[in-house]
Parts: sequence; C-alpha cells; structure tokens
Amino acid sequence: MTTKRIIPCLDVKNGRVVKGVNFEGLSDVSSPVELAKYYSDNGADELVFYDITASAEGRALFTDILCEVARTIFIPLTVGGGINTVDDFDRVLKCGADKVSVNSGAIRNPDLVRDAARRYGDQCVVLSADVKRVDGVFRVFAKGGRENTGMEAISWIKRCVDNGAGEVVLNSIDTDGVKKGFDLEMLDAVCNAVSVPVIASGGAGGMQDFVELFSTLPKVDAGLAASIFHFGEVAIPDLKQTLKTAGIPMRI
Repeated sequence: MTTKRIIPCLDVKNGRVVKGVNFEGLSDVSSPVELAKYYSDNGADELVFYDITASAEGRALFTDILCEVARTIFIPLTVGGGINTVDDFDRVLKCGADKVSVNSGAIRNPDLVRDAARRYGDQCVVLSADVKRVDGVFRVFAKGGRENTGMEAISWIKRCVDNGAGEVVLNSIDTDGVKKGFDLEMLDAVCNAVSVPVIASGGAGGMQDFVELFSTLPKVDAGLAASIFHFGEVAIPDLKQTLKTAGIPMRI
C-alpha cells in the first residue's frame, strides 16, 4: 500500500493565515512563513498554500510571501489562488512551488488544465474542487466556495483528470471547519471515478478522523487539514505515530 501523506493547509488572506467554518467567518491565525517553517520542521509530508481571495478579488496571487515560504521549507509545496492562465502557472513555479492548484480558473477556461499539463507535466497540475451538496447532488463551487457553478462535481473532476490533472484535492464545503470528520461519501465517489491521487480536505477534528479516513477509503492518498494543526489540537508526529499503529503506512 502506498505511504499516506499528511498535509497542512495555509489559507492566506491579506498576507496572513486565516481559518473559518464552511468557508465563512474567517479569523486570523498566524504568519504563513512562520507556520510553514514549523510544519516543514515537524513532519508534514507536503504543504498547501491557498491565496483564498485572489479569484474573488480578481487579482494575482501574493508572490512575495509565497517566495519567502518556498525558501523557508524543505517539503513539496502546492500553491493555488488566482490561477487563471498558463502564465500564472509559470509565475508561481518560478516562486518555488512544486505543484500548482487550479480551481476557478479551470471553471472559467476548461482548456487551462490541458494546456498547463502539456507544458509542465501532469504531476504539476492539481485540481482543487470545492464541492457542496445541493438538493442531494454534488455541485462544483467557484470563487472560494462563494458561487454555485451548477456543474455536477464527479463528471467535472473526471473531465479535468482526463485533461491532465495529476492530483485532486477534494474540498467538501459541507464538512469544512466543522470538525466532525471527512466527507467519506463524497470522497468515495471521487476515488471511484478517477485513477490519480485524491487528497481529502474538510472536516478533520482529531486523529481518529484520519484513522477512519484511511481505514475506510484506502484509495485516498492524503489527508489535508488546517485548524486542528494551526491551533495545536493535533501534532503531526503524534498523528503519524497513531496512524502507523493503526496499520496505515506512514513516513515517520
């Protein structure tokens, strides 16, 4: 079985890490540079950096902070927010990102995933999908979860993977920040639809949620979380040891 990854997520707004519930009510947490270094030094397998208001505000991602984060850490870095063109991929990669996450930009221009994959390779292109149940159907949301696109999520994710997305981050808006566990039903549907790595995001409240995630859905490659790591509720070394004890392959 493939070694599972633990990935902290930095949601950055106005140069600070923030965290909310169901994508709303954002509160200030810390400096992204300090937090990134802490995670790099304390066992995180990768790091995700989202400039969460870049798309909604129609601007480019904060490159100065991103460059500083990339210089500070020694683990793979995925970056997203305001990625609308292949040139945006180029700019972010030159800042030190290893992978680029695209969400609203791919919704606006479905060819973006294909064009970026052709230039930089599938392994560089990460589809970040913000998904919420609407009348019992999984729907794709854009602009940081603010806008219902009306698109059915599983077929959209499959289309992007077929176009060259090498990884999928599934953000469940229904469980985001609620700390009641990952959205196993939604994740199972995505894992059964695609053959690329799937990262679970939204809902982690404690170590047991990760144990349940990987035990129930062995196809899931990684668990991503924010507040439980940011506020010291779960230490990554402890989490990894707990998962290893539960028989889940981890890089300790």
